[in-house]
Amino acid sequence: MTEKISCHVGLQQRVLPAYRVPFIEALGAACVNGLSVFAGQPQNSEMIVSAERLNHAQITRATNYHFSHPASTFYLCLQAGILEWLEKQQPDVLIIEANPRYLSNWRAVRWMHQKKRPVIGWGLGAPPITGVFPNLRYRERRTLIRQLDGVIAYSQRGAQEYQSMGINPRAIYVASNAVSPKPQKPPIERPDTFIGKPNVLFVGRLQERKKIDNLLFACAKLPEMLKPKLVIVGDGPTRQTWENLAQEVYPGAEFVGAKHGAELESYFNQADLFVLPGTGGLAVQQAMAYGLPVIVAQGDGTQDDLVRPSTPYQPGNGWIIIPNDVDALTAALMAALSDVSGLRQKGRESYRIVMDEVNVENMVKVFLKAIKSVINKK
Repeated sequence: MTEKISCHVGLQQRVLPAYRVPFIEALGAACVNGLSVFAGQPQNSEMIVSAERLNHAQITRATNYHFSHPASTFYLCLQAGILEWLEKQQPDVLIIEANPRYLSNWRAVRWMHQKKRPVIGWGLGAPPITGVFPNLRYRERRTLIRQLDGVIAYSQRGAQEYQSMGINPRAIYVASNAVSPKPQKPPIERPDTFIGKPNVLFVGRLQERKKIDNLLFACAKLPEMLKPKLVIVGDGPTRQTWENLAQEVYPGAEFVGAKHGAELESYFNQADLFVLPGTGGLAVQQAMAYGLPVIVAQGDGTQDDLVRPSTPYQPGNGWIIIPNDVDALTAALMAALSDVSGLRQKGRESYRIVMDEVNVENMVKVFLKAIKSVINKK
């Protein structure tokens, strides 16, 4: 049974993507006195599907003023109406995105502290800053982070980065970035030998950063006996380009289009291995819930807690590879497909991780722990 907390929680988000709804709903259900969300809309070029409604939380639409693109060093966002929202909702604790480029958050922190109410930051971490004005940008980040009463990191790497900025380790909490609740049923039992060709699966939006071209090249480089049936589930702006490339490089690749909900189940059940050759990839946790081992490209640190290589003490559940490195991807595919029994063991470990560790229920527990801690200190 989920723990409850008797306070009114405010949550600021630049945008509220649809994939975040299961977590927000679960957190809202745990907040006896209510959860109020303040979020705006993304730029059209971001291709983010926003949540339209919530059942267990009240959402107020911010007016986002974007300056440049979120991927740009010079990006800034101003969310009009944040102080009016705070005045109306009067949250006992506020959770904000720990990003100094969201200009309205500075004002929100000051407003809360004037009322002697705590603020928690939530973010990926504080990775090294590159590009223009790194010292200035570092100081801005550090100034904001140090004003917070607690910080929730997506990963252990993120927590270490916050600690390196001078944050008390006792004020840092790790809530692994979960997008799904615990699996509702165990995965199917897969045989210890491949039935025909091994089945390699990708699920996601087809856009440049997903690097499906690298996956095609890597599969083509495998020995003939290991060349898999490659199934690409998804649609997007680069689909036609990659279909044309597949005809030249790996004609056996199947592009089946976008599938959702129950349609996806058969694809996951037929697969032997899930591969995410680029960035993003919410389907990794979904694949793990079906007992699939995974290969992912290294990214922002969230993969480090989710995908674990084998050690003398743990079987591991997959491989984290160097981004945009076809040779590294080829080597991981060869290692995976050459050892069927080891692959099955890694699949079982994938399921255990999302059942016991990385799931929405555990993410909510960490948030509630952080909220109780900062309230008790005030």
